[in-house]
Amino acid sequence: MRELPPGWATDVAVLRHSGSLVEDRGDHLVVRTPQNPDYHWGNCILVLDERAVGDADRWIEVFKAAHPEAGWVSVGLIREPDDASAWTAQDVVIEGEDVLTSLQQPRAMPSADGYTVRRIAGDDWEQVVAAEVADNELTGAYEPGLHERFARAQTDLRRRLSERDVAAFFGAFAADGVLASNLGIVVCGATARYQAVGTDAGHRRRGLAGHLLGVAADWSAAKGCNRWVIITEAGNPAGRLYRSVGFAPDVSNARAYRPPAR
Repeated sequence: MRELPPGWATDVAVLRHSGSLVEDRGDHLVVRTPQNPDYHWGNCILVLDERAVGDADRWIEVFKAAHPEAGWVSVGLIREPDDASAWTAQDVVIEGEDVLTSLQQPRAMPSADGYTVRRIAGDDWEQVVAAEVADNELTGAYEPGLHERFARAQTDLRRRLSERDVAAFFGAFAADGVLASNLGIVVCGATARYQAVGTDAGHRRRGLAGHLLGVAADWSAAKGCNRWVIITEAGNPAGRLYRSVGFAPDVSNARAYRPPAR
């Protein structure tokens, strides 16, 4: 398989760690995650041919053939197409992602008073699921029942990664024991990839995520990592936080996505 830019390279590495099946078909990859059939970006294709990223009709058919049961379309693109009209004609939106990397260990922000920081384990995982479900209730992005099923399956995959010690997930817990902020990091060779950064709305602007970024960086550096990768939606204000601890923009990701009908 060709060398991928850091965003997609670590995406694929994390999927492989999680037990996903990645089939190389030359100009594209087919990704399947039987353990979580509701995971749209674990059941997708990734177009590797830069010249073909605008060929929406072809890639939608390739996706449907690879994932006939999917009610969505999820096609990763090695670069953003110069002309997205063929995708929009199919009601598929091109979503940009900012990929940020650092060759220096990300700096840790001070810990906020009144919070306990620890590695997530045991009953903490149920709080991770609850946080995912609560966030979806606020945004209304996905059908609640299906999203909870997805969140439980995805959290179980992350728990198993943590138990194998190829990943670690950390949380900041308020005085009442409630999970206020959490994130994960996965070892992908010498590169560490951050995962699932989130802070409850009632606990934001207290530096919790910034502190956890440093805690996770310490853990991954002890595992031999010397490069760090984090991804956020294009234009997400969180990018300012990531830049403040040492990250810089790298090659962006692009995704062609059509959600399932509600």
